[in-house]
Amino acid sequence: MLKGPEWIINEMKASGLRGRGGAGFPTGMKWSFMLKPDDGRPKYLVINADEGEPGTCKDREIMRHDPHKLVEGCLIAGRAMGACAAYIYIRGEFYNEASNLQVAIKQAYEKGFLGKNACGTGYDFDVYVQRGAGAYICGEETALIESIEGKQGKPRLKPPFPADVGLFGCPTTVNNVESIAVAPTILRRGGEWFASFGRVRNTGTKLFNISGHVNNPCTVEETMGIPLKDLIERHAGGVIGGWDNLLGIIPGGSSTPVIPKSDCEKAFMDFDGLVQVQTSLGTAAIIVMNKQTDIIRAIARLTKFYKHESCGQGLIRHFRPVIEERMKKFESTKQKASN
Repeated sequence: MLKGPEWIINEMKASGLRGRGGAGFPTGMKWSFMLKPDDGRPKYLVINADEGEPGTCKDREIMRHDPHKLVEGCLIAGRAMGACAAYIYIRGEFYNEASNLQVAIKQAYEKGFLGKNACGTGYDFDVYVQRGAGAYICGEETALIESIEGKQGKPRLKPPFPADVGLFGCPTTVNNVESIAVAPTILRRGGEWFASFGRVRNTGTKLFNISGHVNNPCTVEETMGIPLKDLIERHAGGVIGGWDNLLGIIPGGSSTPVIPKSDCEKAFMDFDGLVQVQTSLGTAAIIVMNKQTDIIRAIARLTKFYKHESCGQGLIRHFRPVIEERMKKFESTKQKASN
């Protein structure tokens, strides 16, 4: 806190941390976008704790078992950006997680870590919890901001980007729970320490969810770049029926492409490793399917979920201005022709 925003951001950049919500954008760089001349508007930090993607169950573990880590991360990230407050947007179904998080925030206020003169540094910072209503689309950052403002959770057109016009029309950074919760450990041990794990461009550790046809479904923290097969056999007790009974794996949550057994044997669990097998890391939610799976039925079920929850909302809003402009040109051309 006392070392200032630039020191915090430089350590985060040195760590090589990339966003743990799915996009994988460098966290330190994202925070630095908020360090621009003050124009009088307050700045905000928004934490995406919606976690509505099927198969993903990592952020709830942090909020349920160690919410103080998230609160401390909010304070650090807020100081780095010059934010006056953090809004934690949590999935409405997470009752215990929201309760535990609220208790941790209350304790932080009582200790003087939050609020006026936070930690005795002269810096004022507040943390608020906002509960969602169960819409998957609110996991998209601009839809999430709309929801906090009390509107329908639908994506905004970009630009302007949230770093310029975000929550309440003010500069805003939206980060995933895991990205923020790991920040205190990075700063305590140093960016170089965190960067010593994993592979180039894919440094650090990561929470992996392993579910489906495994003997021991679990959430585990492991090094980025660990082979997918090793991860499953070491921590999840292997595939039910043995590795030869494996059909395919969805490696990054239900929105990422499924890969067959042949690719699972050579895949590395990081951003670049999964691109090489034509899928993506996403939230690192591994869904294992053995040969008892009806793959057509499984994909159809996921498609039905996305049709109901998100498909078209972002695209329609994005292309509406283009469609309207073309319709105007068409009407104009039609009118000239008739004259």
